[in-house]
Amino acid sequence: MKLSIVIPAYNEETTIEQIVEKVMAVSLPAGLSREIVIVNDGSKDRTAECLSRFAGQAGTVIVHQSNQGKTAALLTGFKNSTGDILLIQDADLEYDPQQYSKLLQPILDKRTEVVYGSRFLGRIVGMKSINRWANEISNRTFSFLYGVELTDINTCYKVFTRRAWEGMVITSRNFAFETEFTVKLLHRGYTIKEVAIDYTARTTQAGKKIKWSTALEMFWPIIKYRFASADR
Repeated sequence: MKLSIVIPAYNEETTIEQIVEKVMAVSLPAGLSREIVIVNDGSKDRTAECLSRFAGQAGTVIVHQSNQGKTAALLTGFKNSTGDILLIQDADLEYDPQQYSKLLQPILDKRTEVVYGSRFLGRIVGMKSINRWANEISNRTFSFLYGVELTDINTCYKVFTRRAWEGMVITSRNFAFETEFTVKLLHRGYTIKEVAIDYTARTTQAGKKIKWSTALEMFWPIIKYRFASADR
């Protein structure tokens, strides 16, 4: 089986090389090969230059596109991937690839087809209280409206089979992907298994892109898709 690791990147010159090296080096469960798909979403810094050192390496696909937002970068990554399992990895250092094995095991054991790495079940370092509060409101609202128990719908670490993804239509932009994708997985009848992960938050000064407007953009689809029909 093959794992496709999809990395959307926008202005990540300070971390992109390090995270790609970590992804290349991490051990995977036996019998699983890797493919790394990196999408440079119109970065205006040295991200493209940093990625050039990985060009042509076996099992690594690098796609450059005009800036269209995180959702568009993810969709491009999925389109260019060929793995049986897909895993989303941010281009910063908040999420450690050393956690891949425990994220993948429930799928490899055929206990589920979708795994979310939950920061709130694991260890969190450096997250601001206001960010924790915003996440908890989203998680509790989602769980109440959809009748499921999820502790971290906005986690980067979403791992899923190609079958769970194929044919899904995503219409949101930027960070609203997290909510729309989760809703549509549930509409398709998939059970989301959460696994505890460790998470180290970075500061705005270090490049964190989540703002209050972003939080609202991620929250609105929770309401929207509960009371309006959504395709699958």
